[in-house]
Amino acid sequence: MLRFPRLIFLGLAAAGLGAFFGGVLLGNLMHLAACPLCILQRMLYLLVGVLGLLGVALAHKPLPSRIVAALTAATAVTGAGIAVYQTWLQHHPEGPSCTADTPWWEDLVYWAGQQAPDFFLSSGMCSDPGFMLFGLTIANYSVVLFGALALAALAVVLRRR
Repeated sequence: MLRFPRLIFLGLAAAGLGAFFGGVLLGNLMHLAACPLCILQRMLYLLVGVLGLLGVALAHKPLPSRIVAALTAATAVTGAGIAVYQTWLQHHPEGPSCTADTPWWEDLVYWAGQQAPDFFLSSGMCSDPGFMLFGLTIANYSVVLFGALALAALAVVLRRR
């Protein structure tokens, strides 16, 4: 598999876009209110999917494909960090409190929600676990998926010719 980076990029694209559209569909079908951290992860899944498609196109060029894979890995690691933070918030809902200042990323999420509400509207609370499957929240599954995406992208970065 490592001899065929195009397949890895195709898998990254499918997983990223699948998680993005799956999150939108799950939210609509189950009437789940996505929180700002959920939307930020959704944006990162979309970015992984787009980078995966770019990687498919550049897979035959070693240096550009490694650069795209490194960007994909960085995106996935960022997503995993956000999902870990959300998991922590869900286990300690009484922890942080709201302040008057909103972080830059929350402004980005709210702006995106105004531009494309079907995909990026944020109306939930980050500390609310919402839907659970086998005792795990969506944020828990997101940690695992982002970790797998990061490992797959790193495999392309570190592969030998």
